[in-house]
Amino acid sequence: MTAAPAAMIAALRNCTTPAAPERPADGENQYPSASVVGQGCRRPELWGDHMSSEIYFSNNYRDLCERNGTGAGFQFEFSCSRCYDTWRSPFEAYAGERAATWLGKGVDMAWSLLGSAGRGVTSAADGLAGAGWGQARDSAFQRAITNAQGHFNRCARCTNYVCGRCWNAAQGLCLHCAPDTAAEAMAAQQRGLNDMASQRAYAVGQQAGQTYDPTTPRQLVCPQCRTETHGAAYCSGCGYHLAQSTQCTSCSTVVPDGAAFCPGCGTRR
Repeated sequence: MTAAPAAMIAALRNCTTPAAPERPADGENQYPSASVVGQGCRRPELWGDHMSSEIYFSNNYRDLCERNGTGAGFQFEFSCSRCYDTWRSPFEAYAGERAATWLGKGVDMAWSLLGSAGRGVTSAADGLAGAGWGQARDSAFQRAITNAQGHFNRCARCTNYVCGRCWNAAQGLCLHCAPDTAAEAMAAQQRGLNDMASQRAYAVGQQAGQTYDPTTPRQLVCPQCRTETHGAAYCSGCGYHLAQSTQCTSCSTVVPDGAAFCPGCGTRR
């Protein structure tokens, strides 16, 4: 291995995080589950076969971390549980993966000189960068949570995290649990206005309905062309006479649909 790749490997090793924590004893659960929404929960970040220290957080966040490439780094987006406005933590570059990526690009350019040794260099660099990813992400996540605490407030009643615009500072609760009095009064006033307007419109409809004959037979769809009739006497599509009586007016014999004359007495329908 040439001196330059060896020096880059040494620099890469220096920029990784400390050694992994001890492996859990046999029988211990390596994958504890998260708790319910709104409460603190345990999220173990796996690092190979090991597990880092627990981190307590709410579930109102989105992981924007990028693990591979020269743009590798850590960033998290937190959201208000009431209005869903978001806040993003500052981007933190992951030096280990970036060094490994640039080293790989350098080895590719010098492939003809390094030969098969080049693959070993890039594999070692990738291994070092990958080994430190889990703990480096946990550390960045913990810093992001600490910064997010200055942008969000935890409601003592519902345990949700809300932004400053959704926080009732006087009561120490979110606006869902302790709504703004003036806003609620205006909303109640508007509801009262709408209710009264609806009642008056209903009364007008009742008066207009006195002239409506509910006993008159109506067909809403023409049986001949399937056109919607809206209760008219004749179909607007084919002119068919709708809602005709099924009994002959002379002998009360049932007249089949579409028949022009009564089959019992011959009276025209």
